[in-house]
Amino acid sequence: MAKTEHGQIVETARDARQAEPGPSILMVLTVSVTAVIFILAVVWLIFFKT
Repeated sequence: MAKTEHGQIVETARDARQAEPGPSILMVLTVSVTAVIFILAVVWLIFFKT
């Protein structure tokens, strides 16, 4: 619940983003690392296997 302190509205982080937790850091990291490995594999196949 928002409260007022010294003329400013103060909310918790969850209240500020309207209870939307957002993507987890683990999921973002997993997708990023997977994409990098895939791109490196494609580059390796194109340049070193032809």
